[in-house]
Amino acid sequence: MRIFCGRSTALRVAAAGGLGVLISAATALAEEAAAPAAPKFDTGDTAWMLTSSVLVLMMTIPGLALFYGGLVRSKNVLSTLMHSFFCAALISVTWVLFGYSMAFGPDIGGIVGGAANFGLRGILGTANAAAPTIPQMVFVAFQGTFAIITPALISGTFAERLRFPAFALYMLLWSTLIYNPLAHWVWGGGWIASNVGAIDFAGGTVVHISSGVSALVTALYLGKRVGYPGTPMPPHNLPFCVVGASLLWVGWFGFNSGSATSSSELAAIAFVNTNTAAAAAALGWMFAEWSRSGKPTILGAASGAVAGLVAVTPASGFVTPMASLVIGGLAGAICYTAVSLKARFGYDDALDVVGVHMVGGTLGALLTGVFATKDVNSAIPTLTLGLDGGLLYGYPGLMVKQLIAVVATYVFCGVGTFLLLTIINAITPLRAPIDDERMGLDLSQHSETAYTS
Repeated sequence: MRIFCGRSTALRVAAAGGLGVLISAATALAEEAAAPAAPKFDTGDTAWMLTSSVLVLMMTIPGLALFYGGLVRSKNVLSTLMHSFFCAALISVTWVLFGYSMAFGPDIGGIVGGAANFGLRGILGTANAAAPTIPQMVFVAFQGTFAIITPALISGTFAERLRFPAFALYMLLWSTLIYNPLAHWVWGGGWIASNVGAIDFAGGTVVHISSGVSALVTALYLGKRVGYPGTPMPPHNLPFCVVGASLLWVGWFGFNSGSATSSSELAAIAFVNTNTAAAAAALGWMFAEWSRSGKPTILGAASGAVAGLVAVTPASGFVTPMASLVIGGLAGAICYTAVSLKARFGYDDALDVVGVHMVGGTLGALLTGVFATKDVNSAIPTLTLGLDGGLLYGYPGLMVKQLIAVVATYVFCGVGTFLLLTIINAITPLRAPIDDERMGLDLSQHSETAYTS
């Protein structure tokens, strides 16, 4: 009989029961000493991470849904809202079934996580190494909201012209074959983190560059909307856009501060950096637009805030507030310029995913290599394989690491998206027929209309 008991009890039983009991007691003590200690969860950290998970989910529904929905023409608003809502439903299911395990399961060759956690097996009562003070199930929930919003971001580029069956298949394949492995490379113990030593606090490469590059490839593959650019296609509801952008701004505190995985000073620094960069970028975009066109617009201010949030995302837990001010100001001006050049390059990115997310994410990832410092995040020397900070602090090597991560993300997402689109188009047509597009996707794809008059 195996005896499970405390140390003092085991010794008393051994003294009274002879050699056999002594051997059994010694065996039990050895097993007790060898067993790993149960994780000790912090209730404050757990509460903050649950709150952050709700905030990030709010970024997709209703935040992104309203932001994108207001930007399209009235005949396409429901189909655009459907994109975000459908992603929330689809990825919530696939994340539980296999997505989390692919992204954060035991590493296979630095490329992808294994199947050990399919169906969330082995999660209860454990902690992920990246978040040791919270239950791993909370970490699953938090990371799942990132997996939801990333493919939803791409939908802005193909708004008003992609058939829904093709959209559904695209989101399933892209999230499975591109997002999940990329998240593993950067956050789950894969090669970018462990071999290269690049850093990404909350998703510059994983979320924004990946969605932006894939958006560019999608826009080029699909071609332009019927009538673009000759036919005016103004946003049909700017209040929707402003409300959506405001929800994104607020939700982003969960996105970035939550990535600290604790209720700590690091979360507070990420919070301040997030707000500072968003504000600076809103002003930067607005003044750039004002100087060019003679008048500032609320859409410009809202777009600028989102650009600043994108750019500060990879840096938010590694840089000082003054650095976030610079990052945000540059993001506002540079992303405005990128969006302004869209017509010159001749691609139809309906809702400016490329100019905001690809350009903003790239800028933020590279500027992280400039401004990161161990004074903000003491884990930097470990994360960056011995470097104490970025270029500003005398460590140019971090910029090289960041550049490698950016280029790898561009190549993987660009080539991967092109292959997926080619496969999907062979299975079911991507583009809506011309008559359906002119009618509007609300009626042609969903038999619904948002407005009756």
